Amino acid sequence: MTDYFNAFEMSPVPDGPDAVAPDPFLGIYAMPMFVKIQTRDLHASTEFWVNGLGFVDFFSVPGQIVHLRRWAFQDVLLVPAEDAAPPSASTVHVFVSCVLSQLESVAASCRALSPDSVTGPYDTAWRTRDISVVTPEGANVTFTAATPFIADSDVGRDFASVGILSPDDVEGGAE
Repeated sequence: MTDYFNAFEMSPVPDGPDAVAPDPFLGIYAMPMFVKIQTRDLHASTEFWVNGLGFVDFFSVPGQIVHLRRWAFQDVLLVPAEDAAPPSASTVHVFVSCVLSQLESVAASCRALSPDSVTGPYDTAWRTRDISVVTPEGANVTFTAATPFIADSDVGRDFASVGILSPDDVEGGAE
């Protein structure tokens, strides 16, 4: 992994266990990536994404498109479904970065809107704590938050064994 370098300064994701989430990003930019999700009910889907998942209605054209956003580069476009078929298990699976302190409130907000929509929180082998949410249109949205990196832990040793070192162990140390 010697060809890689620390580029956290360009990420909108705050770092550290006590990180505070940024406000929704309201600037205009050329989106480097976005997700487009079809829905049979733009209003209900928008309501869930805004009031449950914490996105903002950045821009919308009634009946045609809703552009949702959280942080910079977390853009979702909701568009009307091309048919009236009921939602089924979706192949859409979106991962959204958040901070640890947001997981419980997002889960609670989503459960208030749709009681069986949330799984978790649960920890992963790659040092995150996640919740999984199924939205009204059937999209699978995982909110994922980094947990503290402990070099002298099973996860830290697993990372080191494949060449992923602690920021303190690489040349120049942690920034």
